[in-house]
Amino acid sequence: MAAATFDDRDGLIWFNGEWVDWRDARVHVLTHGLHYGSCVFEGERMYSGQIFKLREHTERLFYSAQTLGFKIPYTVEEIDQACIDACTKNGIVDGYIRPVAWRGSEMMGVSAQQNRINVAIAAWDWPSYFSPELREKGIKLETSTWRRPAPECAPVHAKAAGLYMICTLSKHTAESHGCQDALMLDYRGQVAEATGANIFISFGDGKLHTPTPDCFLNGITRQTVIALAKARGIEVIERAIFPDELKKATEIFLTGSAAEVTPVGQIDDMTFTPGQITHWLIEDYEKAVGKKTESAAAE
Repeated sequence: MAAATFDDRDGLIWFNGEWVDWRDARVHVLTHGLHYGSCVFEGERMYSGQIFKLREHTERLFYSAQTLGFKIPYTVEEIDQACIDACTKNGIVDGYIRPVAWRGSEMMGVSAQQNRINVAIAAWDWPSYFSPELREKGIKLETSTWRRPAPECAPVHAKAAGLYMICTLSKHTAESHGCQDALMLDYRGQVAEATGANIFISFGDGKLHTPTPDCFLNGITRQTVIALAKARGIEVIERAIFPDELKKATEIFLTGSAAEVTPVGQIDDMTFTPGQITHWLIEDYEKAVGKKTESAAAE
């Protein structure tokens, strides 16, 4: 039996302050957010009945909207509560939450100053982004031909829908070549991130290196993992990292709300083995978010 598509499910979605049937949460085909990318969103996880870093996610949603030049017509507290209620009403204890805000269809054209700002929040059950087998041996990445734009060319620090167009292109190409994700370089040719996750690298010296987030999202999970690494006494170095340096790497992993902490086993023709630092931070992250491990769930 085929899995339900995301537009055909049972449940409720918070839509502009009201609860509507999942299948009725619709927008018009001339919505500005669809045509011109005036849309921002968040991706959040609930573990054991608690949304991890909820306030940080909501505040970033508001920051992203402000960066795109519009104001969310609700308070931070109202959005926080709607995220919690979306989980409660849909019976979610361990799952994913997607708040999204966009300009509506009142005006059609590049300029849409009078368009309504719409907000919706959906929540659903969602297991690990990658299978346990892939998380054990590490996923495969392929370097994308698309690059992260310069800060002068796009609102790179907002979680804006339009910035993910090249991510979809990159990931589709990587998947067609048997990979699970793509490595994206920035406009300077430096290592930036994956399509929806930040990257960390160890060169076997007990330290962690990660690109400086000056033209891509400084992920909330990224910040969490940096704090966890420092708590273990692991030095974290944020710096420019060039692709040739990856040949010397011993461990690489990705971080993100969806990806959590995911080891990388291969990038192009380079292979890596998930090591002690990666396993430590997977364990520490799962403890921090309150995630039930398979062994704990079986007890």
